[in-house]
Amino acid sequence: MTLEELDKQYVLQTYARDYTNFVKGVGSTLYDENGRDYIDFASGIAVNSVGHGNERLTNAICEQAKKIIHISNLQVIEPQAKLAQRMVELSGYDMGVFFANSGAEANEGAIKIARKYGETKFENKRYKVITLEHSFHGRTITTVKATGQKSFHTPNFSPYPAGFSYEKSIEDVYKAIDDETVAVLIELVQGEGGVQPFEKEEIQKLAAHLKEKNVLLIVDEVQTGVYRTGEFLASNLYEIEPDIVTLAKGLGGGVPIGAVMTKHKDVLSAGDHGSTFGGNYLSTAAGLAVLDILSELYDSGRLDETLIYFEQKLRETAAKHDNLFEKEVGLGLMRGLRAKSAEIQGSVITNSLKAGLVILKAGRNTVRFLPSLTISKNEIDEGFKRFETAISSL
Repeated sequence: MTLEELDKQYVLQTYARDYTNFVKGVGSTLYDENGRDYIDFASGIAVNSVGHGNERLTNAICEQAKKIIHISNLQVIEPQAKLAQRMVELSGYDMGVFFANSGAEANEGAIKIARKYGETKFENKRYKVITLEHSFHGRTITTVKATGQKSFHTPNFSPYPAGFSYEKSIEDVYKAIDDETVAVLIELVQGEGGVQPFEKEEIQKLAAHLKEKNVLLIVDEVQTGVYRTGEFLASNLYEIEPDIVTLAKGLGGGVPIGAVMTKHKDVLSAGDHGSTFGGNYLSTAAGLAVLDILSELYDSGRLDETLIYFEQKLRETAAKHDNLFEKEVGLGLMRGLRAKSAEIQGSVITNSLKAGLVILKAGRNTVRFLPSLTISKNEIDEGFKRFETAISSL
């Protein structure tokens, strides 16, 4: 039985899979079972923040696994406490942290904090959460409902939780706030929605207005966080202070982890929320190693150099192939090329894999690039060389 047959027989087919069998990764280069190499401009959808086979991360995981992988959260967990401290210090915000296992769980936690805040801090209950069209916040029943894309709200999974609404723009949010609104949940760069950043000034204006109205600002940084946009948080880049921030993806470098950070540290009490695996020894030891690696990269200036170099290569490509792409979009190493049609988008992604380059798709016909933050200039050069090969025939 081939691997494809095995997968199709025993794994639920919830993904339209490609059946390239990767068996090894070094830095930002992947190798399949035949020894062919591929430049990885996807990093597991922004997860492998320090690349594949990173020695420091691998050693941290192995050393922790030799001692304790997991105990319950009924006991204190040293690397969990240290990781929470590190995250708070790097953010610059006075917050407390809850650890989960994924971005969707982190967003669930954020919504629970907001709902309890709305229940306990006001005379009349507030529970409504406003999000934006083209947003993406997860795959659970609640976070699907929080996602501002109609295609996710199929009747297959209804009824959905009440209390969510979607606005077309930041300006529309102001009009949508009423006396039952408890929070506004946004991504500063919409990832699945087309790698679309919001303007800094409009976000700062919104943050100030929400503070005035005592409405919580929740920033979903599942994809933008952990230096993906150049700062530890995109919120730092936008110079705002959210009430709640959610993180996941790049925080564990490949080990599943999610986190909710909030300045409202007194809202949840014992028994309000929990997670069996969240913040265990293995995931938080990995998180500490990742933050050590990336904060050093940031402090040295090498992260900025990589961001600038990648952006320059992408802009050159967009300008050269304006017959295929409308524009280059994104921030930091969260980038995209807006293709002129869905057909072009699909062909570019398919051809790239054939040329030995792994890239991704996103909404609004966007070809998405999410390389590891530790990617080398040689790997960037080789990746764009292969991208040129992939699109030259279109």
